[in-house]
Amino acid sequence: MVPVSLHHPVFLFSSDIVGVGPSPQTDLYNEPLNTDMSSLLKPFSVCEGPCESGAVRRGFPGSAPHHQPPSQRLVAAGLVSLPGSLTGSLPGRNLAAAAVGGRKLTHPGKSILAGGIAGGIEICITFPTEYVKTQLQLDERANPPRYRGIGDCVKLTVQDHGLRGLYRGLSSLLYGSIPKSAVRFGTFDMLSNPMRDATGRLDNTRSLVCGLGAGITEAIVVVCPMETLKVKMIHDQCSLRPRYRGFFHGISEIIREQGVRGTYQGLTATVLKQGSNQAIRFYVMNLLRNWYKGDDPSRDMHPFITAIFGATAGAASVFGNTPLDVVKTRMQGLEAHRYKSTVDCAFQILKNEGPQAFYKGTVPRLGRVCLDVAIVFVIYEEVVKLLNNVWETQ
Repeated sequence: MVPVSLHHPVFLFSSDIVGVGPSPQTDLYNEPLNTDMSSLLKPFSVCEGPCESGAVRRGFPGSAPHHQPPSQRLVAAGLVSLPGSLTGSLPGRNLAAAAVGGRKLTHPGKSILAGGIAGGIEICITFPTEYVKTQLQLDERANPPRYRGIGDCVKLTVQDHGLRGLYRGLSSLLYGSIPKSAVRFGTFDMLSNPMRDATGRLDNTRSLVCGLGAGITEAIVVVCPMETLKVKMIHDQCSLRPRYRGFFHGISEIIREQGVRGTYQGLTATVLKQGSNQAIRFYVMNLLRNWYKGDDPSRDMHPFITAIFGATAGAASVFGNTPLDVVKTRMQGLEAHRYKSTVDCAFQILKNEGPQAFYKGTVPRLGRVCLDVAIVFVIYEEVVKLLNNVWETQ
């Protein structure tokens, strides 16, 4: 098939058509020829004349000239091949679905709403493990260790502050978790939808790139300021005289003393952590999903299967980037001024505490992240299914 431009006129001369067909006075379809030479020299569109009537005579579906625009009649007749930018604008193409029988694409608006709901529910369930993980990472080896392990950390926290102590700093993370998940899933679907094939299937390598983009976006827009506030509030609780009385009081004090820049400490480490986090998670999740569905992209996944795949993706991200998480936590603590940069922080940890310090808090983080990712993916998928029933998108 030779691509034909729809914007350039085509000239036909009498020598191109005389002698074709049963007689010199008829064309290929036994229709009388126009013997006026001036009309033959007149430029006309490839959407008119013999090309158009030929398509109608051949009986192509929907090729009637009064029912389709010229571009669609030519495509239907197999006479031209349009660029993707033009074919994408043809009627009948929408974002809600791929090819017939393929996996439906998720509208970014649904992704944002479903992601926000999933993130809010998830953080309320898993925050105590996040609290313990952060406490263990802040408990540096250079100082006399306060906690002997996970159980000791939980025990001392409950003794000193009650069960509510395990939820200290929840407000900052809750306010950040909802927009974080919304931005993550919204960005991922905006990036991945154009990359899917005709059946809605996403290539594994492309899922890695889309996950990286989603992680970097959420790190800059939401995660860095919210994580900084969370770490400072948890670290403040460890001091003999806590300064922050709550989320908004903590924000006002930090901004008053350090400016807006004070909420963006450890940005480089956060971008590296979140980017690698989501790249690994979406890659593993997409890999397992494609394996499970095989040649049937429309095959439904039971929530239990989604949870297993999500937990596996979460575990992979923990072992892949816990060192970055440790550096990020140190850079966002109340003693961040001790480090000149993210690289200097990593160097000092290695020098003063050894390489094993980069994996402090791995066990509590592993439990939290596996539960986190499993819950988020299950709730996200179920909310999207619900939204598909009540919200029609194009």
